[in-house]
Amino acid sequence: MRTNPHNPRPIRVRWTRITRIGSTAAATAALVFAGLGTAAASASATPQTTATARTTASTATSSKVTWTATPCATPKHQGDLACDSLRVTGGLTAFQKHQAAVDDVTPKAADASSPSGYGPSDLQDAYGLTSAAASSGSGKTIAIVDAYDDPNAAADLAKYRSYYGLPSCTTANGCFKKVSQTGSTTSLPRADSGWAEEESLDLDMASATCPNCKILLVEAKSASMAALGTAVNEAVSLGATSVSNSYGGSESSSDTSYDSSYFNHPGVAITVSAGDSAYGAEYPAASKDVTSVGGTKLSASSTSRGWTESVWKTSSTEGTGSGCSSYDAKPSWQTDTGCAKRMIADVSAVADPATGVSVYDSYGVTAGWYTFGGTSASSPIIAAVYALAGTPSSGSYPAAFPYAHTSALNDVTSGNNGTCSTSYFCTARTGYDGPTGWGTPSGVSAFTG
Repeated sequence: MRTNPHNPRPIRVRWTRITRIGSTAAATAALVFAGLGTAAASASATPQTTATARTTASTATSSKVTWTATPCATPKHQGDLACDSLRVTGGLTAFQKHQAAVDDVTPKAADASSPSGYGPSDLQDAYGLTSAAASSGSGKTIAIVDAYDDPNAAADLAKYRSYYGLPSCTTANGCFKKVSQTGSTTSLPRADSGWAEEESLDLDMASATCPNCKILLVEAKSASMAALGTAVNEAVSLGATSVSNSYGGSESSSDTSYDSSYFNHPGVAITVSAGDSAYGAEYPAASKDVTSVGGTKLSASSTSRGWTESVWKTSSTEGTGSGCSSYDAKPSWQTDTGCAKRMIADVSAVADPATGVSVYDSYGVTAGWYTFGGTSASSPIIAAVYALAGTPSSGSYPAAFPYAHTSALNDVTSGNNGTCSTSYFCTARTGYDGPTGWGTPSGVSAFTG
């Protein structure tokens, strides 16, 4: 992967110092609207003393992150599924706080002009993927399944990849392709700005994790299970070896029929977000044929890994989903004894908006950089890790792979996503638990089979 002056080193590494804002007053003013910009300097001014700069940085790190659910998180029609994404609206993200702490600078006021969340090098470093991301993925196709059309998908993807120095991925060079649920490249669904935000998040996370992979965006004509499921089938028919689904809804007695109609694709890694409504099971994360992906809070640390993770929970109604399915049978590779049916989740990755990821989006919003969270981020990350690991063996169910390689994952042992009668359904522990499954990627070994 080529380098680029805009592609920062992982944030656990000390950043190159930049010019500080000229006065405490200016720094305080900048913080009033802080949120979506990266650390930057005023072009003015008299340098601060080190003591003053540290005080300013300390003030900066206290600004609480705020966010809102993307519009597609609220279904428009009865029976529709919801996307699992949240967009940061203010405050200082983990990315910005770390930068302020190590460099004694005050982050720039929010203007969407530059990233304020984790980028590719951060995610690759956190999950032990730096080497694999540079050398693997060529010839593999990650499919992103979402509802409705994002007219700017290709252009926004190009902006993200160019900024971070990732290989070009365009329609012209054969790397990127956008189709409808029927495979048409010309007869696409109607545009929807809420789902466009979701699509930007998904495409950017697939790019960040597997820069050499091809990307196929399959747009369903609506957010119904039938339309989205048809899009999954189309993605597989077009050759995707990994398929990411960042949406879900309440379980129903129809789910087992959906399993056989849409998600039973041996030899293909199908990932699904566990949900953003805290403790509780949702579908299709509950499908026995998919890898259900929970969410974590990811922070830089002084540990040997350089990162720490805990269960993502904001409140009793917001955090990663988990739980015991009411309808889907337990797959043979799941051996926990507290749940007689399918247990959510299998593995996990970053999802907390406060420790969110950078995304470039321009449709229906001010064109620029935004920070997103939600298990909509974790699902495409895991789909891309499967792609880095290679093509799943014929006839296999890739959801089983992590269960055979549990030592090759970062075990997440702290935090909870609510209250439950069976502790591990909602509380992290050593080994398997509902909110984070067996843990997060530590390289690609747990995703091979």
